[in-house]
Amino acid sequence: MKKLLFVCHGNICRSPMAEFVMKKLAKEAGREGDFEIASAATSTEELGNPVYPPAKRKLAEHGISCQGKIARQMTRQDYDYYDMIIVMDRNNVRNLHRRLGEDSGHKIVLLMDFTDCPGDVADPWYTGDFEATWRDILEGCTALLKRL
Repeated sequence: MKKLLFVCHGNICRSPMAEFVMKKLAKEAGREGDFEIASAATSTEELGNPVYPPAKRKLAEHGISCQGKIARQMTRQDYDYYDMIIVMDRNNVRNLHRRLGEDSGHKIVLLMDFTDCPGDVADPWYTGDFEATWRDILEGCTALLKRL
């Protein structure tokens, strides 16, 4: 079983969206038993908060529930436990290196690096454009699933 942890700054928008999109894609592909999928934050800013309402609505538009998900911060134990740490942007990579040190296990990857257009997942916290974020996450998770 491959253990995947999606990570963004606060764990209330992008990383939970990626977590639940990936769970849905894996289930639809008949591969949900192949993966353990979760998400976490690099910061403590949103700890204990639910998924941000516009992100929750965007998932619901596509028949995806994130009920019960609350923000949590990634730990050193998470790094040791998960096979892949899939981050949403380069700032997340930098923040993880600050918190955890070197990526000695070569586990930290950018989600969009699995696509034909590498880069950062659009951050709706700043843009307000949850549709762009949805497209990036769907494209990234679809490409990641194919790779795995």
